[in-house]
Amino acid sequence: MHFDHAGIATEDARALAELYSDLFGLEVVHEETFDGMRVVFLDCENGYFELLEPVEKGTISRYLENNGAGIHHLALATEDIEGALETARNHDVRLIDEEPRPGAWGHTVAFLHPKDTGGILIEFVEH
Repeated sequence: MHFDHAGIATEDARALAELYSDLFGLEVVHEETFDGMRVVFLDCENGYFELLEPVEKGTISRYLENNGAGIHHLALATEDIEGALETARNHDVRLIDEEPRPGAWGHTVAFLHPKDTGGILIEFVEH
């Protein structure tokens, strides 16, 4: 496994992408509307910033209401998401997703419960 991306909740993904591009020289490499969100990926060379802007009520809009803008989750890439979930189960880590599901950019994803991962929402992502 290796670090894949940091998911960042924001009210305006395009404006934040422009800021990060200007400040850090990052390039937008993918953008889509998915699951009630505008999703923008910026390439950080060793991973991505995934900017998440709600376009309808859902997970990210609730997160912003409760927490404000900021890091929503950290994602680890795996070549075996089923095996990663089994390892989590074997360590008594609660799963938000019992089975992998479709994610942004055509990836397969599954989330671990932050109460069992040090307060951090962890996403497994298989490209």
